[in-house]
Amino acid sequence: MHIAVAGNIGSGKTTLTGLLARHYGWEPHFEAVDFNPYLVDFYKDMQRWSFNLQIYFLNKRFKDIVEFSESDRNVIQDRTIYEDALIFAPNLHDMGLMDSRDFENYTDLFRLMMSLVKKPNLIIYLRSSIANLVAQIQKRGREFENSIRIDYLKGLNTKYEEWVSSYDGKLLIINVDETKFEERPEDFNSVVDKIDANLFGLF
Repeated sequence: MHIAVAGNIGSGKTTLTGLLARHYGWEPHFEAVDFNPYLVDFYKDMQRWSFNLQIYFLNKRFKDIVEFSESDRNVIQDRTIYEDALIFAPNLHDMGLMDSRDFENYTDLFRLMMSLVKKPNLIIYLRSSIANLVAQIQKRGREFENSIRIDYLKGLNTKYEEWVSSYDGKLLIINVDETKFEERPEDFNSVVDKIDANLFGLF
């Protein structure tokens, strides 16, 4: 079984992935932030490094999906390949931070990859306001995230909402402005109940 947690920067994906992995005994797969060879350069010069960064993520995420499909393990993944290709790359292109030639090349590669793999059994989307995202980004204190632009986050949020409105797989939406699963056990239990209902038909 393949479960994935989706959401904007600072929405709580890594935290929820870890909590759910422990609760269900699923194998967690976290996004490689600390060991990403492009991320620091990208936040310093987004236009120069946008294509390199997105190809890095696309390649890693595709390798992960192929590995998941070939195993019988229950896996929970921090961020999906859909977010890379349908949210982050188009947002960079719309902002003029990835040129059209690179974007079209990237999109063609994504479409080829998607023709070879299956959708996750469930995607959990963490919906958040910009104010909450900014507060969480500041709270975790990653130095390279200090230069993230507000218009970049806003553009991503718009793309996320467009994506979830048209996604045709199994999808659970959690409003993280209201649902504080890390701080309140009752909120985490509510998330678990919703996951059980989606995956196992339990109410």
